[in-house]
Amino acid sequence: MSAGKNKLRVVVAGMGVQGHKRVAAAGNHVVATVDPVAESVDFKAIEDVPLESYDAVLACIPDQAKMEVLGYLLEHGKHVLVEKPILAENEADIRHLQELAKENGAVCYTAYNHRFEPHFMRMKELITSGALGRIYTLRMFYGNGTSRLVRDSAWRDEGAGVLPDLGSHLLDTLLFWIGAPQTPFTVRAANRFENRAFDHVVLGSEGEISIELEMTLLSWRNHFTCDVLAEKGSAHIDSLCKWGPTTFRYRIRVLPSGRPEEEEETLEQDDPTWALEYDHFKSLCAEGGPSNLDNDLWINGQLNRLSRQALERAAA
Repeated sequence: MSAGKNKLRVVVAGMGVQGHKRVAAAGNHVVATVDPVAESVDFKAIEDVPLESYDAVLACIPDQAKMEVLGYLLEHGKHVLVEKPILAENEADIRHLQELAKENGAVCYTAYNHRFEPHFMRMKELITSGALGRIYTLRMFYGNGTSRLVRDSAWRDEGAGVLPDLGSHLLDTLLFWIGAPQTPFTVRAANRFENRAFDHVVLGSEGEISIELEMTLLSWRNHFTCDVLAEKGSAHIDSLCKWGPTTFRYRIRVLPSGRPEEEEETLEQDDPTWALEYDHFKSLCAEGGPSNLDNDLWINGQLNRLSRQALERAAA
């Protein structure tokens, strides 16, 4: 099913925090809202929405419900933007979604809105340009201060905790910037300081590029940092637009040593990623794809393996 960019009829399923953001981004494209418990919605279940009344669904639903809901929508040729991550114990379940999307002409797009951060896009352009030369190290830190909210949640404080939650963003960002590392990640630290599930995890990969990913729910001021050290200079990101101000620094190496030339840009603005991602999704629907489930297959495989490793490490 194809749909023109300006004529997409959208259902928003799941009216939590993300659902309201998706409603704001989609605006008058929204024809119905769905939630089993929220008040002031149009339907309690996606199956109750007449199939002829919509083209696409913005699915802001819990992980446990995703496979069933996505299967239903893709079987009926409905485009889907689904909040990250897509997790499955058996990767065949994700491959089944790929087959359904292809067979029924539907787009299945997993939303990783940080790809649309202005400084993330600039980092992508800088790395792709080759201006940095060979990349030596890449380090990212992603911290929320939400450990208590997660602990009090009926479904979030379980399993590997922060690893699939924030780790999925970091793994997707790696795919966006440099592709999948050839050397597998290992768990360097996995802690349960306040929660039943992990609230602090550090991953590492020591290959051609030395990579460290740190994620936590114990950063009382939400924060993100990235440092890329390379042959011809370095690049650095400090914070995200939603927590602004956010700064990008590009330093050009001086040989044999000395203070580098430096470019700096600081933005203080509303978070643009939700609207930009929705525009991207509309374009995919209009053009018939592609879906991005190949990314989910890799991320899911990494998270499953690393979750087992973290749990084994904690039990030792």
